[in-house]
Amino acid sequence: MQIQTIYIEKKPRGSIELPDTKDAKNIFFRTKQAYANHEQMSVKLVFLDSKLKKLQKYQKGGSSEELNNLDFYIQMGEILGFDTKDAQELKKSILLTNDSAHTNFNITKRIKLINKDKKSETKQSYLFWDIENFSVISSIFSDVIEPFEIEDNFIYLAANPDSLYLKKAEWEANLFDYGKTLHSFNFIKCDHGKNVADDVLLEEFIRLNIKNSDVYILTFDRELKERFLETTHESNNLFILGK
Repeated sequence: MQIQTIYIEKKPRGSIELPDTKDAKNIFFRTKQAYANHEQMSVKLVFLDSKLKKLQKYQKGGSSEELNNLDFYIQMGEILGFDTKDAQELKKSILLTNDSAHTNFNITKRIKLINKDKKSETKQSYLFWDIENFSVISSIFSDVIEPFEIEDNFIYLAANPDSLYLKKAEWEANLFDYGKTLHSFNFIKCDHGKNVADDVLLEEFIRLNIKNSDVYILTFDRELKERFLETTHESNNLFILGK
């Protein structure tokens, strides 16, 4: 882990963790310099035009490194107070493009045990699912819910109001193929606000005080994965999506 302090005109403005990507340092210095020079802040500080064009198509590995770089840039925007709407829109587009290509994207192969070296014996399985950022229903059922035999009442979903308004009909139509609706599970409609869906999933996890269970976290959000890791009981097996 490498923590970098952000200095603007020799004054510290905060600290940020550099992601483990080859372009992280360059993005850090380009973004900091552009901000200090009062230049227009844009996602082009992260990617060249040629790369932005490629990201419109499915990328092997789900563009995990590119998403880490985008999250990093968005975090810098939060610290320094500049607009990152274009980066957030690009992130959603990348997730949708790669998520939709589930025939080339096997979730099972990417599920990774992160809180211990060897899986311990458990009694139950839970799924915490950020449906708006990981919304291919068929892939979730075929690669996670069915093979790991996760029961409906142990599945927790969350979605923010805007995404629910835009995608509810699509989600319900896909769930219908499995004889389900959103309310077949523990579905939480969130309030407006930053990272609300992520926050309520974590809150539910903490409230349940889960022990001796397999816990699957379906999200691309690196920070949320770390927060689950920090709060999980040592008797659990915590699984996330690896690169």
